[in-house]
Amino acid sequence: EVQLVESGGGVVQPGGSLRLSCATSGFTFSLYAMTWVRQAPGKGLEWVSSVDNSDYTKYADSVKGRFTISRDNARSTLYLQMNNLQSEDAAIYYCAKYPTNWIRGLDYDYRGQGTQVTVSS
Repeated sequence: EVQLVESGGGVVQPGGSLRLSCATSGFTFSLYAMTWVRQAPGKGLEWVSSVDNSDYTKYADSVKGRFTISRDNARSTLYLQMNNLQSEDAAIYYCAKYPTNWIRGLDYDYRGQGTQVTVSS
């Protein structure tokens, strides 16, 4: 059974940082591209960043230069380092697995339950 479990969310002041983690199991993590997506209150799902199994990365323009995605294949874990957080970054962040090693936007096949990120002064 594929499982994705996010952690690391919380409350942070504008300009602050958080590091999200996504522990995975039930599949061979190193074979697949992975992604982070988010959903702010009252808004649709937004693609944030993705990484393939060769560590090629892509970022949404809204987070480029502030967020860094990474993966640890030995630990089957995905990360998202978020710096200089702003109010518009507040959302539930989800880790998701793609069905192949191709980065495909929101076309993933499994997603975790999410972790809440709140940005507030």
